[in-house]
Amino acid sequence: MHKISMLGAGFIGRFYTKTIQRSRSKDVVSIVFNRTLETAEEFAKTFNVPKFTDDMDEAINDPETDIVVVALPNFQHKEAIIKAAKAGKAVLCTKPLAITGAEAKEILDAVEKAGVFHGYLEDLVYTPKSLKAMSYVESGALGRIMWARAREAHPGPHASWFFDKELAGGGALVDMGCHCIEVCRHFIGKDIRPVEVIGHIDTLVHPIAAEDFAIGLIRFENGAIGQIEAGWNFRGGMDLRDEVSGTEGTIWINNWLRTGIEIFTTGSTGGYVSEKSEAEQGWLFPVGNEEDALGYIEMFNDMFDSMDANTEPAETFYDGYIVNAIMDAIYKSADSGKWEPVEIDEWRGGHYTKVKTTKDYDQDHILIKEEVLPDGTHRYIIQHKETGRVSHIEK
Repeated sequence: MHKISMLGAGFIGRFYTKTIQRSRSKDVVSIVFNRTLETAEEFAKTFNVPKFTDDMDEAINDPETDIVVVALPNFQHKEAIIKAAKAGKAVLCTKPLAITGAEAKEILDAVEKAGVFHGYLEDLVYTPKSLKAMSYVESGALGRIMWARAREAHPGPHASWFFDKELAGGGALVDMGCHCIEVCRHFIGKDIRPVEVIGHIDTLVHPIAAEDFAIGLIRFENGAIGQIEAGWNFRGGMDLRDEVSGTEGTIWINNWLRTGIEIFTTGSTGGYVSEKSEAEQGWLFPVGNEEDALGYIEMFNDMFDSMDANTEPAETFYDGYIVNAIMDAIYKSADSGKWEPVEIDEWRGGHYTKVKTTKDYDQDHILIKEEVLPDGTHRYIIQHKETGRVSHIEK
């Protein structure tokens, strides 16, 4: 059983607490912190949390708790995590880990120096669909992964601080691009180094200083490409899709707008349908269990199980640091208009070279492509190994 100090009583803190205290779970939130005491008190009443405070130090140093969960705005992550590490508490932090790569490295160094357990709460790599897709990738069903794409887009965040560039550290890229980057790393391989990026950001809809649209390509050391898209300018709910392409197969994932439940109504649903949904009439796509569909259940299972087993979870602050480093490079590329290197102070993964997949047709030729024509004929497109001449044979 774990007792948790929950830092933050906003949207994500509520999601986390509903997940942690679900069903017959023995893990509980024992104290909640929020800068506004009235908000903390309301949160405590809603979730039966025995203590609430507007003093961060009081929540972190509560003698009954062994875990600190940081569900605060981006600009408060560093302060909260360093205090938790000094208190000797295990610490879990929502995405992104920090505002910049340098700040993320400072956070990583602090928890590692203190020797405390740390987990990066990147829920979208824990969704049931993502875990199922990853099982096919790991089994080799897709062959060598060449390309992964992750997209998250919706009309914009719930809280005002997201739109403040100074408080958030950026706009849609730092808010949702961090999700997309880790999803791509998840499928391509976290052991494979991200080498360089090219990106574009813009402000298309919202009258803010930060970007509300971002797109980026990430080139990995083995030649694979990660493609990320993040936007606060999508209408129609939350578009949450992933694609994975390998030499032997492809996976398409639609996490949110096609849930398996489709409802049409001319009446009213009572307001809320699902996260970021914009309509309550017409065709609707509700979600049966949002905490499960978004990966929160398996994410916290992994965190708590890893703590109990004294092992690392699938997502640590090192992953959060790599994500921040990639986002830094995308921002730099968007400014320079060219490919920029991903600057990583300490790479802990492997080293890979670009691999070309070739298959012999016969002793003298390489097979480029095999297909069946409409009349049933088999066509083989081949290349001569010495001359490079491309031709085809039909059988």
